[in-house]
Amino acid sequence: MGGVQTEVEPAEVGLDQGRLERIDKHFARYVDRGRLAGWLITVSRHGKLAHVSTYGQRDLEAGLPVEPDTLWRIYSMTKPITSVAAMMLYEEGGFQLTDPVSRYIPSFADCRVFSGGSDIRYVTKPVTEPMRIWHLLTHTSGLTYGFHRAHPVDAIYRANGFEWGSPRNTDLAGVCELFASMPLLFQPGSEWNYSVSTDVLGRVVEVVSGQRLDEFFTERIFRPLGMTDTAFWAGPQEAGRLAALYSRGAEGKATRMDAIGKHALSEPVYLSGGGGLTSSAADYDRFAQMLLHRPDSPAGELDGVRLLSPRTVAYMTINHLPGNADLDSFGRPIYAESTFQGVGFGLGFAVQLNPAASKTLCSAGEFNWGGAASTTFWVDPAEQLTVSFFTQLMPSSVYPIRPQLRQLVYQALVD
Repeated sequence: MGGVQTEVEPAEVGLDQGRLERIDKHFARYVDRGRLAGWLITVSRHGKLAHVSTYGQRDLEAGLPVEPDTLWRIYSMTKPITSVAAMMLYEEGGFQLTDPVSRYIPSFADCRVFSGGSDIRYVTKPVTEPMRIWHLLTHTSGLTYGFHRAHPVDAIYRANGFEWGSPRNTDLAGVCELFASMPLLFQPGSEWNYSVSTDVLGRVVEVVSGQRLDEFFTERIFRPLGMTDTAFWAGPQEAGRLAALYSRGAEGKATRMDAIGKHALSEPVYLSGGGGLTSSAADYDRFAQMLLHRPDSPAGELDGVRLLSPRTVAYMTINHLPGNADLDSFGRPIYAESTFQGVGFGLGFAVQLNPAASKTLCSAGEFNWGGAASTTFWVDPAEQLTVSFFTQLMPSSVYPIRPQLRQLVYQALVD
């Protein structure tokens, strides 16, 4: 599909043009100071794109600018897509949220929980509650990520080849066998910890549907929604559109990361439902619009194509943490550039519970997630608003991009 472009004048949908320009000026400084190579921002209201802006380079070394059709590694913004895929199967009666994961991946029947020791010599105990599908959707499974570096189990993941990658020549089924063989961080359902849960959920999608994850995505989500730029890799014809990947180097300057970035240029063996996709702003905007509930187009549908019931989307985007807890009180501490206070978690999305507690201008009921290369998106049903930000800087915790983007977008709403 072509590049993303505006569809309506900002004033027609309650946005002030001069105030929108504050967003661009603020993030232009990130590029001018060498912190980011370049970025693309979209702001949509009432289902219409009212602000699309780009700045800087998609490839600093080659001098290639960010274009409306630039491709981006969206990493964990893959998770909401995998969660939608799972809930599409749920709507068809494919599983119950309370089903044990072992019903679909038998090796998870033998999970053990870390109870002491180090990553080299540790003690485990049996699970008291089986890992269930809803635990995967809410990151309360007890699984983890090697890159957290917060617990001995994280180190066990790294020792097994899981930090920013996975063991070579191991497919999704094989990776899930490895996850099942390592100890859990805690008893399933007892805490929240950001993890490979959505990768395991992707395997459940494969087992229930009888299709590879990429095939399911293409046939059931991408093709119906017209998301022609979204895939598990950027092939030879698309490689020139893919932005380069950067990290924070000396003096805060963006430093190229080809060792990790190059993985997006070849077809993967491991189809990561937790972080494997590349996409364009136009494509992801269509996905976000599908999730937005509007009076003329209830959530779950876009341009006559319905993926989910409005009630399913509403159910996915309420807080599912026990006792209506927020991530700050129920979650394991991981470093992030925005607070976990006043933020809950639904089925595949973070959910804003209390804007006052979050200390960031936003709306209760907003749902969102971001990716490891500092990308983010959110959907705000109360304001009929969707917003996305694309860049390629790892990790996402380097700069407070996400809270700053919120305060700048919401101050531009003037109706």
